[in-house]
Amino acid sequence: MAQFERTKIVMGENLIKIENANICLLGVGGVGGYVLEMLYRLGVKHLTIVDCDNFEETNLNRQLYSTYSSLGRPKVEVAGTRAKEINADCVVIPKKIKINESTLPEILSGQNYDFVIDCIDDVRAKIVTILYCNEHNINLICAMGTGNRYKTPRFEVMDLFKTSYDGLARKMRNELKKKNFRGKVNVCCTLESTEKTTALGSVVYYPLMCAGTLVSFVANKIMEK
Repeated sequence: MAQFERTKIVMGENLIKIENANICLLGVGGVGGYVLEMLYRLGVKHLTIVDCDNFEETNLNRQLYSTYSSLGRPKVEVAGTRAKEINADCVVIPKKIKINESTLPEILSGQNYDFVIDCIDDVRAKIVTILYCNEHNINLICAMGTGNRYKTPRFEVMDLFKTSYDGLARKMRNELKKKNFRGKVNVCCTLESTEKTTALGSVVYYPLMCAGTLVSFVANKIMEK
């Protein structure tokens, strides 16, 4: 049986749309690493991954590509190598770039992405990504907070301005209001409230569940075309 035969049993000819999709993933850490894994196992052949960080020991509890042998190495390098080991037809373009106002046009301009998936944890970078994609009519979905929670996850895709119990989303709403932003922003968020902690904590199944919701949303939108 061929590699993606079981996927094709479910998706039928829609699998061709998935294979031909051109997707840009911003951030390959906690949520982004699982998103990437699902995308190339789903059959996606065209991926650009962007992250400026190297793996460190605190990533080991939840980030898929974080191992003792990957510590100190660029996340995009490790993730890109892994993708080719699973899906040999997948072309992964790694970009070790910090996402900001000056670099975002370089990353997104003229690439004809079917979707941009934002898994960044930096508020300012998320804001400039939203503004750029809105201005250039690029399909975008953003991951919201997955930290400081441990109860059974429930994730949904909704408009940023309708979220609850999410400190990251609240900060983003405030920043976008300052810029008189009036658009809609699709975000993947949990409806579970955060625990009261002295620092930001995390458990592995929260970013994993968020990633699954993100990828299912993107896949279905691509198949609807």
